[in-house]
Amino acid sequence: MPKDNVDILVIGGGINGVSVARDAVGRGFTVALAEMNDLASGTSSAATKLVHGGLRYLEHYEFRLVAEALAEREVLWAEAPHIIWPLRFVLPHHKGLRPAIVLRAGLAMYDNLGGRRLLPATKTLDLTRHETGKPLKPGYRLGFEYSDCWVDDARFVVLNARDAADRGADILVRTKVASARRDNGGWVATLEGPDGQREVRARLLVNAGGPWVDQVINGVVHNNGKRNVRLVQGSHIVVRKLYDHDRCYIFQNADGRIIFAIPYQDDFTLIGTTDRDYHGDPKDVAITPEETAYLLSAASEYFAKPVTQDQIVWSYSGVRPLFDDGASAAQEATRDYVLKVDGDIATGAMVNVFGGKLTTSRRLAESVMEKIEGVLGQRGKAWTKGSTLPGGDFGPLEFEPQVRRLQLDYPQLPPALLRRLMRLYGSKARVLLSERRTVEALGENFGSDLYAAEVDYLVANEWAKTAQDVLWRRTKLGLRVSADDTARLDAYLAQ
Repeated sequence: MPKDNVDILVIGGGINGVSVARDAVGRGFTVALAEMNDLASGTSSAATKLVHGGLRYLEHYEFRLVAEALAEREVLWAEAPHIIWPLRFVLPHHKGLRPAIVLRAGLAMYDNLGGRRLLPATKTLDLTRHETGKPLKPGYRLGFEYSDCWVDDARFVVLNARDAADRGADILVRTKVASARRDNGGWVATLEGPDGQREVRARLLVNAGGPWVDQVINGVVHNNGKRNVRLVQGSHIVVRKLYDHDRCYIFQNADGRIIFAIPYQDDFTLIGTTDRDYHGDPKDVAITPEETAYLLSAASEYFAKPVTQDQIVWSYSGVRPLFDDGASAAQEATRDYVLKVDGDIATGAMVNVFGGKLTTSRRLAESVMEKIEGVLGQRGKAWTKGSTLPGGDFGPLEFEPQVRRLQLDYPQLPPALLRRLMRLYGSKARVLLSERRTVEALGENFGSDLYAAEVDYLVANEWAKTAQDVLWRRTKLGLRVSADDTARLDAYLAQ
């Protein structure tokens, strides 16, 4: 049964909320987290899916953020080597935009600012000879190749939540905090969930509502404060694979922005992102025709074959909850996170979290814990650096050996299925498969290589309730599964 009295109630099940819950429960605090929808159902599943320093943030003098993010790349890679892995990025020099000497200087800083140990360094490319130049227009001659990492964003959230729950946190999905009031130096929160309404007493609230952070302040807590968040829309398109090599591209645009073209789910290329102010309800965000046209045009500026509307197989859009620092343009608003404490131990304290990135989520949680311990007192020490997420208990360079071992142990199962399961679940793939050593033993097939055994595991261990949860957040098989198969899966989950 969920606890009715906790030290900390976290509002929001995106990457910031689950990271705080995990860190806090690991230090000995009692924790509950309430997410009104599914985990990672907002901004955290609509990212460009990178663990990166943010090369372009150097232009806006965000040196602290970039240094912290660069240092976190290898920390997170070691924490979850099944869902995070290195990628090489190719930056073609575009005459008339940033000079080559500026790009070299920025990349030299990028290489040396963050304590890089395993990721390879930057190198210069002759695009007329190198394989990464072949998909590009003939005019691109000079390029630079550097390192960052890829992350399965929604799985990163879910695995943080799973680890928090394993350590004793209550993770309450589809549970909305309807109201919260201060009471006797703490809080009484009314939660509305699948089993009805209940009250939870907490000594402290953490508002990690993402795009809804101001709604929590003004609506749930009734502080009627000013607007703190600038909502910035970022949209992406996914097209059929545009090239055969495994590098990503980072393209400069004439408006000063950049976009990425990234290998995605083996058979696709992910292109994004946009940056535009958003003024609606975050739940209604969707890519606009203007954004689609912008991404197609920006990619076609570089690729030899134009990228066209009919190549798009999927698109998605999210709202970044950036702290409103008064910047004139959306792309200039700070990507750094800002933490503000409202109240104290006598009146009831709430830590409000503004901004944040997948890359800096672990460090953000440590910073939130400093605020929490300033109110509630210290329990345990910082512990997450050097820890692993569920399934990630092998070295950052050991993924391929793990795949080979799994394939040796389950020789009758398709190698491609086993590789996909290792990518999603790491060592937990063995828990999922257990003694199921044939395809028939995996149960009903819901399209592609999704079987009932995997669906059952996701329901039992990862809070999956609907086909959307399974196909788009726990996996990305929505790109491959038909509408009929999706309906069958929803019917199966509803049983």
